[in-house]
Amino acid sequence: MILLFITFPIIKRNNGLMRKLYLALLLLFFSVIVYAKGSLNVSIADTNQVKQLNNFGLKIRFSNPTEAKKYAEKALKEAIEIKYPKGIAEAYRVKGISEFYLNKPDSAINDYFESLKLFEALNDKVGQANVYNNIGNLYQEADYVIALDYFAKAENIAKITHNDTLIAKINLNRGNIYYHKNMLNEALESYKTSYEQFKKLNIQESIILSMQDLGIIYYKLNQLGESERLLLEANKEAKIRDMNSSVASINLQLFDIYNKEKNFDAAERFLKEGEICAQLINNDRDIHDYVRSWYELEFRRQNYKEALGYLNKLFLQDSVTYNSTLSTNFRLSQKEKDHQRDAEKSATEKRNASQRFWLLAIVAGLLLVVVGLLMTNVKRKTTTNAKLTELNNEISRQKDNLDRINHHLEEIIDERTRDLQIKNKKLSEYSSYLSHQIRGPIATLKGLMNLEKEGLVDQAECINMMDKCVSEIDEKIIEMSDMLHDPGKSF
Repeated sequence: MILLFITFPIIKRNNGLMRKLYLALLLLFFSVIVYAKGSLNVSIADTNQVKQLNNFGLKIRFSNPTEAKKYAEKALKEAIEIKYPKGIAEAYRVKGISEFYLNKPDSAINDYFESLKLFEALNDKVGQANVYNNIGNLYQEADYVIALDYFAKAENIAKITHNDTLIAKINLNRGNIYYHKNMLNEALESYKTSYEQFKKLNIQESIILSMQDLGIIYYKLNQLGESERLLLEANKEAKIRDMNSSVASINLQLFDIYNKEKNFDAAERFLKEGEICAQLINNDRDIHDYVRSWYELEFRRQNYKEALGYLNKLFLQDSVTYNSTLSTNFRLSQKEKDHQRDAEKSATEKRNASQRFWLLAIVAGLLLVVVGLLMTNVKRKTTTNAKLTELNNEISRQKDNLDRINHHLEEIIDERTRDLQIKNKKLSEYSSYLSHQIRGPIATLKGLMNLEKEGLVDQAECINMMDKCVSEIDEKIIEMSDMLHDPGKSF
């Protein structure tokens, strides 16, 4: 606009065509302003819709992570349509959190890095800190060093921005690191600190998580009474708030307590309740843990037939899923994301340099029409390059996915081959042992029967000796059953 007024005296001295061009540009400028104001009003309403979708997704992540993911995907779609970068970044973060609760770490880490990239571009420190905490939480079972590094990054920002809620979450997650490293006293202190912080902030969902973690630590420290009290309180509050994910994990720990105390009725009650919650959130890992817990319960009850049924279910489930090379995948993903961020940073710097050049060219007095044409051309090329880059990235991601699938298939084949070999060897040993151990008592029985028929032995003495043989056979069968259920024993 300033340039138009500066050049107006020059245009005025030229012919009428130039004056008409000036008026047309002036009219176009005011039209753009009016359109921008109208678009701003629409964007405010649309951005509020995106925020509501993201907030609701976060709210239901404990009760129904599948639905939470759907809300995040809807928010992502709407944010992209209205070109709302912050909404896009938060939608990726909420989607990653939902996938974390669905036990899909590979998908979660990709979404977290997409979110982090956008928050960094916006220079949104609060958003970056939240994502750092989420990434650290995801890494806590795979790589302690990387997890602690991300927690430290999040904590530095949280202290600067006085984000007490995030600091409490970091203390809770840092306690998880200590727990996995079997540093129980350090974990207990972190959990206690986060519990007091969440109580002060009155964040009920996080208070429940803190009580759950404290209950687990007290169980590990063999303080079963305190562990039971905290877990029962956490279970009660989690059910009130429909936190199905928390109920599923809390009940597993309550089962361990009651199973250890041989209170089988209480153990069964919490198993049934927790299994329903695990199925509601469709978390494969929790469902697998409940099958294992049912096996342990029935085995301790000496219901060997039922225990064997649950054991078969465990064998049928894909064990590779629960022993995947998560840490390696994460490191590869991180390197890929770091490389992409460096490339995008370089591209951004080039675009900034180009914009500065055009600004200087305009100030120097280049013709407005020529500048407009050049800028349009640059924009078109940038859009084309961005699409090509996106296509190349998609191809790379698909190739990585195929490589990962092939690697997993090879691991599955090797694992199942080893299982079959072990089972065949076990069956062979069992057959040999059965033949050897049972043959002797049976031969003795047959001999006694022949002696009794010939009248060579007293009937009462014969019955007594036959009873001993039958008892010996029974003992051998029990012994073989114990060996069959205890993989550590040999035949």
